[in-house]
Amino acid sequence: MEYEVVIGLEVHVQVRTKSKIFTSVGVGFGQDPNTLTDPVVLGFPGALPVINREAVEKSVKVGMLLESTIPEITKWDRKNYFYPDSPKNYQISQFDQPICEGGKVEIELPGPSRNIMGEHMWVELTRAHLEEDVGKLNHFDSDSLVDYNRAGTPLLEIVTEPVLHTPDEAWAYLNALRNLMIYGDISDCDMEKGQMRCDANISIRPVGQKELGVKVEIKNMNSISGVRNGLAYEIQRQIQTAKAGGAIHQETRGWDAAKNVSYHMRFKEESHDYRYFPDPDLMPVRIDDAWRERVEGTIPERPFDRQRRYYEDYDLPFTVTSVLIPDPELCAFFEEAAEASGEAQQSANWIVNNLLGELGNAGLTLADSKVTPAHIAELVGLIKEGAISKNIAKEQIFGDMFENGNMPAAIVEAKGLKQSNDTGELEPVCQEVIDANPGPVAEIQGGNDKAINFLKGQVMKATRGKANPSLVDQVLKELIDKKG
Repeated sequence: MEYEVVIGLEVHVQVRTKSKIFTSVGVGFGQDPNTLTDPVVLGFPGALPVINREAVEKSVKVGMLLESTIPEITKWDRKNYFYPDSPKNYQISQFDQPICEGGKVEIELPGPSRNIMGEHMWVELTRAHLEEDVGKLNHFDSDSLVDYNRAGTPLLEIVTEPVLHTPDEAWAYLNALRNLMIYGDISDCDMEKGQMRCDANISIRPVGQKELGVKVEIKNMNSISGVRNGLAYEIQRQIQTAKAGGAIHQETRGWDAAKNVSYHMRFKEESHDYRYFPDPDLMPVRIDDAWRERVEGTIPERPFDRQRRYYEDYDLPFTVTSVLIPDPELCAFFEEAAEASGEAQQSANWIVNNLLGELGNAGLTLADSKVTPAHIAELVGLIKEGAISKNIAKEQIFGDMFENGNMPAAIVEAKGLKQSNDTGELEPVCQEVIDANPGPVAEIQGGNDKAINFLKGQVMKATRGKANPSLVDQVLKELIDKKG
């Protein structure tokens, strides 16, 4: 029997705000344990929550990015359960009136090769609701310590419909969602810091069957690649179990990335097990038209829309856009350089192939770079006008720009690197190279055009790279033709 896989994802995104969702205590990562707490976070008797307006506003913004329906009224509920990371023994969340209903996310599936844009499709969403994050358990052998610094951080849970069918689709969805959250200035989505976390629901069913199979939830997948690996394993586990005549149980399983296996944690709860009821300490929130219009004015160009614009306006290849698009700051850097130089493709190539390479080797970020868009534009301009060759730019100018922040024209002047475009100066050098290398000359005369590259190399060496390569090629051919 052949089986179809059905996957639904629940993605938790920490909303970046200055303070927690129901108190003025600050948020942060890497602070001393249990220093970002107060009576509200710890659930002390008499401590009352007060809603963080910025968390609500950014959640409305997420809804608009996801093309969700934003209801006029949204409210808060208590999700009751006992676990050490929840100090109140309930979590303030949303049940029947979430802040975002429905929605969709555009994704790109891998193409037949890395150089070709893949197939685009839309992933339908069920909802996105706003809640408070819980604390973090740190396990040491048989002991566990709880850190409540994360508890109370604004958290958006974004839930897909069960419409994904492969680990690659899940991987593409998570990358697309992450890019949307970064573009919208909602979150940095650093999974290592817990700013984005994903639980996956997986089931299998015989091909052709409409009814969903038994759902298994996988937790503790701490990277986007980890989600893809966890799904691949769990899919095979379920199919092998079914084919062997075994039963698949509705359960929650953990993911062990080191062993590359999932393991049983507990049997899956249903919503009624949490005894949801409206939170008596928090009033519902009305999202009026004026508020919506203000938020709508902050919606940025979406990542795939920007990528399509780069194809159409700049004729950039997929290999370049796939590097630029995930980073809005890098995109802004590129667009400024392209505007100043008038050469979008060349500017993009220098940024993607050279600048990012140097930053990576040095362990730096774009914010640390001494190279600005003006540097890139001037360098591209010098090459375009024939003042320097690409080889000179790469080997003798870019490193100086990167290390010292000097402008390209100043480096060319200081080092005497200006390219020679004088035919009169080149002819004696080219003639000398031709006379010294009768073998390659004979090959060229015999029809092997590629042999001229050896002669060009000798000329460039003799001129210490200052000769214009195109002009060298032209002069060599003319002199060889005269030689007969």
